[in-house]
Amino acid sequence: MSIPYRVLSLLRDQGPLSRAQLPDRLEVPRPRLLAELDRLVAAGRLLEAGPAASRGGRRSTLVRLDPGLRFAAVDLGVGSVDIEITDGSLSTVAALSEETDILAGPDAVLAHVGELLRTLREAGHYERLDALGIGLPGPVSFREGIPVSPPIMAGWNRFPVRDTLARDHGCPVVVDNDVNVMAIGEKHAGAATTVEHLLFVKIGSGIGSGVQVHGRIYRGAEGCAGDIGHIQVDGDGPVCACGNSGCLEAYFGGTALARDATAAARSGRSEQLAERLGTRGALTAVDVGACAAAGDAVSVGLIRDGGRRVGQVLATVVSFMNPSMIVIGGGLAGLGHVLLAEIRSVVYKRSLPLATGNLPIVMSTLGPRAGVVGAAFLASDACFRGENIVAGSGAGRP
Repeated sequence: MSIPYRVLSLLRDQGPLSRAQLPDRLEVPRPRLLAELDRLVAAGRLLEAGPAASRGGRRSTLVRLDPGLRFAAVDLGVGSVDIEITDGSLSTVAALSEETDILAGPDAVLAHVGELLRTLREAGHYERLDALGIGLPGPVSFREGIPVSPPIMAGWNRFPVRDTLARDHGCPVVVDNDVNVMAIGEKHAGAATTVEHLLFVKIGSGIGSGVQVHGRIYRGAEGCAGDIGHIQVDGDGPVCACGNSGCLEAYFGGTALARDATAAARSGRSEQLAERLGTRGALTAVDVGACAAAGDAVSVGLIRDGGRRVGQVLATVVSFMNPSMIVIGGGLAGLGHVLLAEIRSVVYKRSLPLATGNLPIVMSTLGPRAGVVGAAFLASDACFRGENIVAGSGAGRP
């Protein structure tokens, strides 16, 4: 890694440091580092921020990231888009969330993203963007910045998302799978800040996971590592959005849970679900969670059955990967302790004792912000490297 990248990343993560501290922190000869600092100040990436605290003798000078740095973080879901503008240290400057429909296609959805960004710019939250990071709810070729055959994103296959956004907004753009982005967010500022080997599991409309090894996202040869939602759990099961039968995602997740809850309501097995269906006209995972919290046995059973299936898949992954921590996030994480307890029970029972003896399985501490935090981190990484995209695959960079 280059010295400028290491300097900028360190100041992003730890805040202002003195010119005297930086050579020791980075283990770089002082003359060489000071020359790089001067170049970064001249380039508008750093500012001198007054004298540092005295360490005896002449006081050194603090350096900090230029407060004018601005990154855009976009977390695009099936039915919503969350956007944050951050400064160089990834502190939130402004945020917007709106409904959207991924099935409207890339032209319409990315135009909507552009409208929201213009709204934030016109409100004075930025003059120009230094980089933009975006997470997409489907498989992504990280090197090319495009979605590839995404099961729930009809019309998006191989659309040039990175190049379109870079052209529209005049800045470096990084595109990744939404679960990888959430895993990066949780590692940077959530439950996994001290963890080297992380498995982040998103349970939303569908199910996926982000894998970090030695603190870096593992994307695999083509970028689809961690797609556990399409692991087959029963060959005779329901048809999945990917076209196969019996995938984990076909059994559990927001879409599957709404389907099974509707069936339970119409069959008369759950009075509470039937009442909600009659009032609302349709059921969602939120309704199942509310009925479970109110003591509806059928709703509790649906959540426990889903948690059991997720746990069975994760038990296999744990024995193979041996992570330091599993973090559960996504919209269905709100189903709470019933879901988490079932996942824990199955993983601890079915995985190797050596793999689970010190394995915490916890809920995300960032919650719905994990995606935008991770997208902002990716944007900063691209900016600090001076690249139009963070290149690489395999173990890759975060």
